[in-house]
Amino acid sequence: MAALWTSVMFCYIYGDFLGLYRPGDIKGILAGEGLLGPTSQGSLLAVAILIAVPAVMIFLSLALPPKVTRWLNILVGVLLTVIVLMTIPGSWAFYIFLSVIEVALQSLAVWYAWRWPRSTQST
Repeated sequence: MAALWTSVMFCYIYGDFLGLYRPGDIKGILAGEGLLGPTSQGSLLAVAILIAVPAVMIFLSLALPPKVTRWLNILVGVLLTVIVLMTIPGSWAFYIFLSVIEVALQSLAVWYAWRWPRSTQST
């Protein structure tokens, strides 16, 4: 699970980084226009929370008890997949490509968590 969330995190980071190379984006950032409209503490906090979620999931997947981890991976994986799918329309090809990978990885996290053994069996 931690490896899946690490991969998702890299896709998020590189998608945001490559987005800076679109013509006019840096100019817009310097003019105070962000992803969610005018740049404010609130909009930057919202984006920071969204980006922090997969980063925190790396740790939580390793640190939390299996039952909690299972349900958290299902919940977060579904939620982030919906958010990513909402951002695709009208996006550039590089972003669509990375979004497809993110959706696949997050879906795998949900699938693995869903199939997670309910209890440990002794052999």
